[in-house]
Amino acid sequence: MPFDKELSYDREAEILKVLGHPVRLKIVAGLTTETCNVKKIWECLGLPQATVSQHLALLKNKGIIEGRREGVEVFYRVVSEEARQIVDALFDHSVCA
Repeated sequence: MPFDKELSYDREAEILKVLGHPVRLKIVAGLTTETCNVKKIWECLGLPQATVSQHLALLKNKGIIEGRREGVEVFYRVVSEEARQIVDALFDHSVCA
């Protein structure tokens, strides 16, 4: 890819910063293959629900994931194609593997 002073990589750099945390990277990697609720995510990661919720809030605020409410549960999925491409480029992934 040639250098181009007209291109801005601000969004890509922001996504890389957010994905730079191992927990957030794991969450996004898992959510690229399936939609999950918070309980399934924290069970898969073996982390407290509060910790997972904080990471989910940041990912949601940065436009990387979104939540869909079904009754009392919220199911999350990746909506950022850039984040999905970055995770796919990094490794082959599977949920709870």
